[in-house]
This record gives sequence, C-alpha cells and structure tokens, in this order.
Amino acid sequence: METTKVENIEVHVCVGTAGVASGAFEVLDAFNEEFEKRGLKDAKAIGKPCKTKGTGCRGLCARDVLVDVLIPGEQPVTYEHVTTDIVPEIIEKHLVGGEIFSKSAAKKDYYDFYKLQQRNVLHLCGKVDPEDIDDYIRLGGYSAIKKILSEMKPEEVIEEVKKSGLRGRGGAGFPTGVKWTFCRNTPGDVKYLICNSDEGDPGAFMDRSIIEGNPHCVLEGMLIAAYAIGCTDGYIYCRAEYPLAIKRVKLAMKIAEERGYLGEKILGYDFNFRIHLKEGAGAFVCGEETALIASIEGERGMPRSRPPFPAVKGLWGKPTNVNNVETLANLPLIINRGSDWYSSIGTEKSKGTKIFALAGKVKSTGLVEVPMGITLRQLIFDVGGGIPNRRKFKAVQLGGPSGGCLPESLLDTPVDYDSLIAAGAMMGSGGAVVMDDTNCMVNIAKFFLTFTQRESCGKCIPCRVGTRTMLDILENITSGKGKDGDIELLESLANEIKTSSLCGLGQTAPNPVLTTVRYFRSEYEAHIYNKKCPARECPDLVDFIVADDRCKKCGICFKVCPVSAITWEKGKVAYIDKNKCVKCRECIVNCPFNAID
Repeated sequence: METTKVENIEVHVCVGTAGVASGAFEVLDAFNEEFEKRGLKDAKAIGKPCKTKGTGCRGLCARDVLVDVLIPGEQPVTYEHVTTDIVPEIIEKHLVGGEIFSKSAAKKDYYDFYKLQQRNVLHLCGKVDPEDIDDYIRLGGYSAIKKILSEMKPEEVIEEVKKSGLRGRGGAGFPTGVKWTFCRNTPGDVKYLICNSDEGDPGAFMDRSIIEGNPHCVLEGMLIAAYAIGCTDGYIYCRAEYPLAIKRVKLAMKIAEERGYLGEKILGYDFNFRIHLKEGAGAFVCGEETALIASIEGERGMPRSRPPFPAVKGLWGKPTNVNNVETLANLPLIINRGSDWYSSIGTEKSKGTKIFALAGKVKSTGLVEVPMGITLRQLIFDVGGGIPNRRKFKAVQLGGPSGGCLPESLLDTPVDYDSLIAAGAMMGSGGAVVMDDTNCMVNIAKFFLTFTQRESCGKCIPCRVGTRTMLDILENITSGKGKDGDIELLESLANEIKTSSLCGLGQTAPNPVLTTVRYFRSEYEAHIYNKKCPARECPDLVDFIVADDRCKKCGICFKVCPVSAITWEKGKVAYIDKNKCVKCRECIVNCPFNAID
C-alpha cells in the first residue's frame, strides 16, 4: 500500500449508500465532535491538525462503516464496522497514542480484496469528497477538459479514444470512438449526448457508486464526449431509486456551472455545453438506449426499431450519442495518461479495466475493479475470497439477468468481451452473482427469467409471449410437473426469442436458460424424470431429513430454524418435523457439515 500523501491528519469516512445505511453520518459527526472537544483541529495539539472528509464507496460494502486514518508519511490504516461508540477509542489509541486500534482495524482479508484489483476509474472513490469540487480539482480533476480545449481538435480526441481501445461498458462492448464518429459525421446543427445511468440489473451498483463517490469525473467525461461529438446539450438519465446519487450529481452540476465548467464559453473557450437530469421511474427496459430516449421525450419507455440508430436519429429526431457512466468515467484517464497507457491494460481486444458488483455466495462481496483478462477463478477466489461455509463453487452468473451461468469447468475463462460471449455469458454492465452447491440451476434460470419477463415492455410478441411461455415451463419443472420434451422446447423457444425480439432485453433474456441447460442439463432431467431437486432448493420436490451419519450434533440448524420445526438436545442428532417445516432451507444453508438430506 502506498504511503499517504496528505499534509494534515485526515479521517475519511465512507458516505456511500451502504455507509450511510450503516450510520456513516453519525460516525462522521462523532469524529468532528471529538476533535473539537480534544482540541485536535488545532495543529498545536498533536503536531498536525486533524480533519474529516466524507468519501465514496471503497468497494467492500459489507464492512461499513469503513474509516481510513491517514497520517503524513505513514501508510493509511482502515477500520471496519465503525460505530460512534468506538470513535473515541480510535482517536485516543491511534491519533493521540500513535498505535493502531487493533480491535477494529481491518484484517488481512480486507487488504487481500484489493491485491489483484487495478482501481483506475474508482481511484478517487474513497479519497475525494464527492460534494467538494475543489477537492476534485486538487486531485487532478478537470485537467483533461482543460487539455483538450487548449491542445486538441475534436477529431484528435476521437482518434485518441479509438486508439485506446475503449469499448462501451454498458454491456454491448461497442468501440466508443467508432460510436462517436457516427454521431459526429451525421449532418445536423443540434446533437445530444446522454449518460445512461439507469442500471436496472438486480444487485448491480457500479454506476451508482461512481456517481455517488465522484460525480465530477462523470461530468468531465461528458464534457470530453460532447466536445468530440459536437453537441451543446446533454442528459443524465438516472433512476429515481438512487436518491443519494441524484442529490450529489445535482450539486456537482450546479457548482460546475457556477465555476465555469458547464454552460456558455466553458473555461473561456468557444465551447458551450449544458447538462440536464432526467429521473427514470425504474423500468429495466429503459436501460436500452432507444427506450431511454423515448422516456426522456416524455413517452412510455419502449424500444424503437433500428435502423435508424440514435447516432443518426435519436433524441427528438436529432443525432444522439448514448454512453454508460463507467464508459464516460474512463475518458479523463485516457486524455490525461494517454491512449498508450490505457491500451497497455487488458487483452488484445478488451482494453482497460472493468468494474464488477461481486455478489452471492462469496466471502467478500462488493465493488471490484480488475484488469480485463483476469480469470473468473481469480475474480471469485483471489479477489472475492472464495466460497463461504466450506461449500463448493457451482456457477457464476455474469451480465445481469440477461447473462449466462458458467460452471466450475470454465473458471479459467478470461474476463473479456469475446471469451465470455463464446462461453455463453456476456460482460453486461458488470454483475457477477456467485452460486454454491445449495443453488438449484433450474430455479436460478426461473428467477432471472421471472425478472426479465416482468420487465418486458410487451411491444414485441417474441419477448412478451415467448418469455411467458418459457417461464410457465420452468415453473412446471420446478414444481414437479415437468414432462418429456420440455428441455427441447425451452431451447427452441429461447433461440426463436433471441433472433426475433425487437431489443436487447428480449434478445438476451433466454441466456440464463440456455446456459443452465447447456452446462447443468442433468439437473433439468432430475427435476423432470426423477421429480427431485439435486440442490434441495425447489420446495415441491424435497423433504428435509437430518443424516445421522453426518450430523455433528452442534445445534446450528435448531438455532436458525424460523418456525421451530427442528428438535435438538445437546449431544443428540437433530430431528426435523415435516409437518412444521416450511422448507425455507435455512438449515441447509447454515449447516457447515452438509448433514441435511
């Protein structure tokens, strides 16, 4: 870990969504009150004045409230699960006494979480105050837009982005510079730029964390894109379920305009650009760019046929470029550090880093940024810490609800656009849900298809009717009503829906079904022909019994049963009353000895 480059003693408190939910503002207030009470804001007290700063998400959200103590010339120290009552102890022991308060200090696994990460887009999250433009400028912010306005022509900016190899981080992975070229070369005096921050994937929070933790880098990215394309108006489309992100980006827009970074004659140059904020109502389909455009126009969020593509005819019929938050946040890095630096990271066809929301059955869940080309094994076991409770890895679902589920045999697959597509998954916006041997893959396919079917706008028949028909078949299979031919029918429907649906939602919705059939066909067959769920997850196909030979008589299952269906005495094998059991699976999930059959 690098030596801290600060002039004073600083205490950084995570005030992202997870931090706030865990009491971050109260912890921040507690530090300020203690500093005031002890006179630590004065340099005379302990040699250097102590200051606090609220910062964005560091990634390991399950450990919030996270607090960093930064002392000049020393390595930063992170404290986790910080509450107001231990703030005085951290101050007394560490800041005054010079010793780390080991009781709450982060342990080795915290730092292991970051070993293989390469935090480029997220490098200021956890360091910069998201509500202070001067802090962003002090750390190098807005230097990229100054550089291109003073030194580069729009065409040169586009070529630099092309040379970097940056591909869209919203899911499709289309080359960003090429997309810009289409829009710039389309005739028209009025053009628009849209930042897509709809981010509707279950469990995904990459875009939200970037905007919450460093909103000015997104604004600067939009400025760079707008200058390159030749547009004067832009929109940030952010779902209303992100109140903290909306609050901070609104504040950032207001201050940036007051300081001359937005509006007319930006920084004194002949460049005008204004940004408007549109709050989405939470429709997953509005992540698709034409549906998003319809929503901004005040219409129902439904996709439109392409061509014409938005770069030719988009918002209000004008040439429009739509970029994802993470894509835009990469741009200041490319301009400041150069395309050669950027293209040196990653693989031949997938450059740079990618942010993932690592979730599910993995020890260290949270937000990670890794170089393209890292393997799934490294992502899950080295960065994520592996599978908890001594369970066995079973699959990882990549690319959100429209992604694919990849088995253990593909753990050495590189994380890049082409390799994941070849395996049947996709990069998507960056969701990664890890599953262990207690997960039923048929049920997982049903879960994700339920989501996409519910979120279908219904405009085209293949998506509206086809996904409903597939879901009906899956519901029959998981309830013991599956029949011979169901698997083949699912595959046939899935392929038809993929090829005939209007937009990306329908075209990718069958992916979880196709990959689970491809890699876990035996589970489908067990459900259909044996009327059993091998993972013991589908309630209609299982009864729970304690295996006498594996039960360690520990009583864990007795303690976690929410309906008192388990009888246990110390030193005796547990017993499950089938009449009381509601098949919630808490006993299976929590038994470390796999003793529940």
